[in-house]
Amino acid sequence: MTAEQNKVNTHQKPHILVCNDDGIEGEGIHALAAAMKIIGHVTVVAPAEPHSGMSHAMTLGTPLRIKKYLKNGHFFGYTVSGTPVDCIKVAMSHILPSKPDLIVSGINYGSNTAINTIYSGTVAAALEGAIQGITSLAFSLTTYENADFSYAAKFARKLAKKVLAEGLPPDTILSSNIPNRAESEIAGVLITEQGRSRWEEDAIERHDMFGNPYYWLSGTLCLLDDTLRKDEFAVRHNYVTVTPISCDMTNHSVISTLDAWKLKK
Repeated sequence: MTAEQNKVNTHQKPHILVCNDDGIEGEGIHALAAAMKIIGHVTVVAPAEPHSGMSHAMTLGTPLRIKKYLKNGHFFGYTVSGTPVDCIKVAMSHILPSKPDLIVSGINYGSNTAINTIYSGTVAAALEGAIQGITSLAFSLTTYENADFSYAAKFARKLAKKVLAEGLPPDTILSSNIPNRAESEIAGVLITEQGRSRWEEDAIERHDMFGNPYYWLSGTLCLLDDTLRKDEFAVRHNYVTVTPISCDMTNHSVISTLDAWKLKK
């Protein structure tokens, strides 16, 4: 299927599935759902609890449970007792009567740039949608505190409308990172590549009341890029980034080198 074939009839309201990895109570998913309701019919299916950093994890050893979630006494969506990828799978098999026109995942707390793209449950939910042949987008706000989702939600709606009209190539999602800034402070929108920035890892050791050690994973994301073409560098300079990400993780540039090895059984 080509990007052209993935276009949606914009004369009819599209059906949009909204998911995230921060859980059903995350402020970002409520902002995203509200933005999508302006342009389509929305179904929300999200983890019952936060599942940040789960990447493409699936729940295989324990049963999944679906519950209706009420916000201020009104039905808002469904919770799934599993990961973001579980949510997409369960939505397809047991909640939605047919495939949605679009999946949007987020709005995530914290950037999903560079190496974070691999760790991200938000991005993984969108990739699961692409695997199932559904046009999918992921949105992240590049902060963990004092989050203002208003502009991020507005941009998400704008990008969703564009993608619904134009389509995307098969097995490809768009991952967008939005600075936590007022719209007037946004420098622009850039099409970017996944950067090389990496975490300088640390594990903080503490002790429980019995003297046994336990650990909190921590670290600092070290900027290794110096061009606006790379996502992490661009968002640090107040640009909204849109990065096309493929399900194909093959490093195609290395194939010819490996062929020259002439490996044998």
